[in-house]
Amino acid sequence: MEMSAAGSPGTGRHQHSVKRRRWGGLRQQWKLLGLFEIDQQHEFYSLTCMMKEGLSAAIQNTSNSAATTEVSDDDFRSEVSQIHKDFTMQTFAGPVFSSLRGSLGMTEQEYEQSLCSDSCYLQFISNSKSKADFFLTNDKRFFLKTQNKREIKFLLSNLKIYMEHLRRYPHSLLVKFLGVHRIKVPHRRKKYFIVMQSVFYPDDRINARYDIKGCEVSRWTEPAPEGSQIIVVLKDLNFEEQRITLDRQRPWLLRQVEVDTHFLRRLNVLDYSLLLAHQPLQNDERHQSLSFATLIVRTKKSVNPGSSPVQAGAAAVPGEVPQDDSILLLSEWDGRCLKSAQAREASSSSTLHTCPEAAGPGSDATELPDFRAQNRRLLPNLKNPLHVIDGPEQRYFIGIIDIFTVYSFKKRLEHLWKRLRHPGRSFSTVSPQKYCVRLCQWVQDHTK
Repeated sequence: MEMSAAGSPGTGRHQHSVKRRRWGGLRQQWKLLGLFEIDQQHEFYSLTCMMKEGLSAAIQNTSNSAATTEVSDDDFRSEVSQIHKDFTMQTFAGPVFSSLRGSLGMTEQEYEQSLCSDSCYLQFISNSKSKADFFLTNDKRFFLKTQNKREIKFLLSNLKIYMEHLRRYPHSLLVKFLGVHRIKVPHRRKKYFIVMQSVFYPDDRINARYDIKGCEVSRWTEPAPEGSQIIVVLKDLNFEEQRITLDRQRPWLLRQVEVDTHFLRRLNVLDYSLLLAHQPLQNDERHQSLSFATLIVRTKKSVNPGSSPVQAGAAAVPGEVPQDDSILLLSEWDGRCLKSAQAREASSSSTLHTCPEAAGPGSDATELPDFRAQNRRLLPNLKNPLHVIDGPEQRYFIGIIDIFTVYSFKKRLEHLWKRLRHPGRSFSTVSPQKYCVRLCQWVQDHTK
């Protein structure tokens, strides 16, 4: 019996060529969209499968060995290697990041479900100059980003003061790092990656995204055509004629950006970005603040960001208030919020956006020392409350990311070169002191 021609080597090569061209065409189309699924034909499919398998084992390990005391110095130095069939996964400072996840109201189970589900990861194609690869979980809740060894070393060496900053300022806008890992495959380069909470979550109704650095050189991106579904992250010059309208919450934002950027100045870093997105508030979102039941939930979330059930005896986490103090603060704050809500409902039909105590610096309300010192606010009842701020008409997503660029000798030379190339214009490579002041000024100038 003769073999069918379909099985000949030449035909096989032709089919492979057609398949490759088709895949190449799809990739070009997806690059325009900025986001696409990593399926079995994708170049990163094998890597993401290893990430999922390794992360599942790492999360199980931290869940099974949950600490019963505060995070120790040994926990910051912890390195756990787990051997899998085709690779080895190394997890750095696992107990520390586990405690941080708990402080954010995140259980290990839901963290694992999102990172290790059967659904494909998404690849995000950005207009960043970074050579890093960006992945999103399928629900878009967590970012995974490859990093070089220097950046990982920088993060781990400063992890203790980063955690201390989040403890002192639980409502910080800094990106929340949730895990640091390394994958080693025989005969290949080691791959370091970090897991972060996405600032833009949930993103189903976001209608504009911006990456802000507070300068002008190379800070314009061509917007997507009107009505297009293309995801484009715009920049400073795209935002020039707009304002972030927050009303009562503006003082809080100004103060928190100042606190966070001063922390980054202490680390001698620059070139970080203020991520910003917005979407219109729906009618039910505008009026839900008038509900006393909603105020109770939001106040609990604001007193203890880790409002999800946390195992008894778990390690102390950033922003946690002892139970007795939490009850006391809650009773005081709820009473004042209720009076504020009742007064507003009696006097007008205007929407209650925040309690006076949540208005931040400059409020005339009676001080609650812990809240003032830590610059807390009344958080929204959402899964990503630390990065969401509601104004009268818009919901804003705000966070500070990319905090690994140190003002090294190389960066100082780059600064001198850019001064010659762009005289009289502002650019990103400046001293950490100037970068900090300039970004704070940008936020002040573009908010009301």
